[in-house]
Amino acid sequence: MTTVDVLYRYGAAPSESAMIALNDLREVYGIRRIDFAEAEKTVRIEYDATRLNEPTIRGLLNRTGMNIIEAVSTLPPQPTPEEIAAAAAAKEAASQAAKK
Repeated sequence: MTTVDVLYRYGAAPSESAMIALNDLREVYGIRRIDFAEAEKTVRIEYDATRLNEPTIRGLLNRTGMNIIEAVSTLPPQPTPEEIAAAAAAKEAASQAAKK
């Protein structure tokens, strides 16, 4: 089993019928967990990637009536090549200064 998390941002707060439908999603074979963060307006779904894929999860969420705006990356921001080069240059300069 390969577990994957996908995080979505939603617009309007889910209605009561959408919440009931979301609760029913827990019964879908392959969905392991559903977490809400009301303050951030996000819903995180952990699922088995050998059974389901991200477009299927998004489709299931759309069928519940949730107003899904976008998928949110769960990875931290990666440094740009310029930031990597600047860090390497600073490290080299510090190394040269320590030798003197």
